[in-house]
Amino acid sequence: MRDLSVGGQAGDPAIDENWGEAGLTPSERLYGWNTLEVLAYQTGNPARPMNAIPGSASAVCQLRFVVGTDWQNLVNHVQQHLQLHGFGNVEVEWLHGSPATRLNPQDPLVPWALEILQQTSGKKPALLPNLGGSLPNDVFADTLGLPTLWIPHSYPACGQHGVNEHMLISIAREGLQIMTRLFWELGENGSTILAQRRAGESS
Repeated sequence: MRDLSVGGQAGDPAIDENWGEAGLTPSERLYGWNTLEVLAYQTGNPARPMNAIPGSASAVCQLRFVVGTDWQNLVNHVQQHLQLHGFGNVEVEWLHGSPATRLNPQDPLVPWALEILQQTSGKKPALLPNLGGSLPNDVFADTLGLPTLWIPHSYPACGQHGVNEHMLISIAREGLQIMTRLFWELGENGSTILAQRRAGESS
């Protein structure tokens, strides 16, 4: 991951050098580390402010986490951390969550897909171990036991989840070409790749 670059192209958003775990590169912080984010925060009544410090506050947070994180005990971990730093009066409540998943990078599907992506686009694809997103991929990977590959079609300045979220025509066209070739090759050679996977699992 240290060799992966994050942003740096014309129009890409600037990266805060102080964000994330110290000692890690921007790519390691983004793709290989947990991030606790504050999504919303409320205290007092903005419609009727008083000349006094509010007696309570609430925040809605989310944890973007990687495979191996003890996410099911997250409430206890956060509560203990707050207690350790003198905030024992803060209550932590669990809303919802789902496990992170990751396909083994050594799976035969990975180099097969990377080669197709490079042949189709003429560009060297970046293999990411993790991709942030609230997706129920565990249904496919864990419940159904299916190998899953995520192939995003976007760019750093897409304004994701914002009022100006967009996709460039060139990226949409490239994505259509990549996925058409990928599904075609899967139809032609999928049985061979799956046989290699089964052989690897049984050995």
